Amino acid sequence: MDPAAWLVDNEGLLPRAGRALDVACGAGRHALWLAARGLAVTALDRDPARIAALQALGIDARVADLEAPGVTLPQDAFDVVVVVNYLHRPLFPTLVGALARGGCLVYETFTTEQARLGRPTNPDFLLEPGELLRRLACLTVLRERERVDGGRAVASIVARRDG
Repeated sequence: MDPAAWLVDNEGLLPRAGRALDVACGAGRHALWLAARGLAVTALDRDPARIAALQALGIDARVADLEAPGVTLPQDAFDVVVVVNYLHRPLFPTLVGALARGGCLVYETFTTEQARLGRPTNPDFLLEPGELLRRLACLTVLRERERVDGGRAVASIVARRDG
């Protein structure tokens, strides 16, 4: 499966070297894409089988329940953090903290408009209008959008941690 178009379309905004984190990586399409571009990638997911498959491909992949109370990530550690089609609101401060100075967060997930179009429909997994921008107001926004695209209602952002 190809990486998300939002990630690929914004490749020029991302650091060309350093460490990357693929959050809720699933089968690892973003982790593999980032690794192919020379980044040292860590991939996290709660599915041990998917993690084992990525490890067999040489990716630093780890089983992690990102929704467990008190979940932590290394601070100031990643030059790129990618989150696609995943939303756990309490994780936002942890994701921002994991960004190195000058690091970029690439985030794209569904909005409440998606419930009219299909799955997911659970509001716990759908962003409210403008919510992604509000939650990441501490970062410098490089690109953002909210739109219905190809039957998917998404909010997308590329933002940098300054200072």
